Amino acid sequence: MTKGKETTITPELYAYMLAHNPPLDPVQRELVETTYTRFPDHAGMVSAEEQAPLLAFLVRLVGARHVVEVGTFTGFSALAMAQALPADGTLTACDISEEWTAYGREAWEKAGVADRIDLRVAPALDTLRAMPAEPHIDFAYLDADKGGYIGYWEELVPRMRQGGVIAVDNVLFHGGVTDPRATGSAAAIKEFNDHVSADARMDSVLLAVADGLTLARKK
Repeated sequence: MTKGKETTITPELYAYMLAHNPPLDPVQRELVETTYTRFPDHAGMVSAEEQAPLLAFLVRLVGARHVVEVGTFTGFSALAMAQALPADGTLTACDISEEWTAYGREAWEKAGVADRIDLRVAPALDTLRAMPAEPHIDFAYLDADKGGYIGYWEELVPRMRQGGVIAVDNVLFHGGVTDPRATGSAAAIKEFNDHVSADARMDSVLLAVADGLTLARKK
């Protein structure tokens, strides 16, 4: 195997990258800072700063009107995607925590997009299975419990419209996917990545964005 081009992302280079991306708006910035202040032990679950403009870009690129997010946490990624939707667009946000998502609700109200977000506080599989079975989802973002990824994927894929896109976070799992003795979440992500690669219904690419991001398009 020949290794391609590689650039080490130093703190200086990371700052440069952020400086050349659309900046977080005041509500997004406040929500990220609040998340790190209020939930320091869990703040690693918030999507990376560069992912917010990327998700918004993808929502606009596919012309999404219906977005589904599995794993909302404090609502940062949902906020970015909802802001990219047209005024009559909808985002179904799935999470099991009233405490975490309360901060998202507040931020969504501040940003004026609360009417675009339908928060379902319930097990995500239950929420997905209650959705119409026919293809109707334009864009989906999966960033939840890693052991549930395959189950979520299998509920999402049949409901994606042709050309719809699923983005999946943490698919490198801090490098744990290369460990032949991986257990727990790392093992679950390895199994998920193999599952996606073998799924003939989707075209997919795995990218070294943040902790690894898979983009998959419904054929």
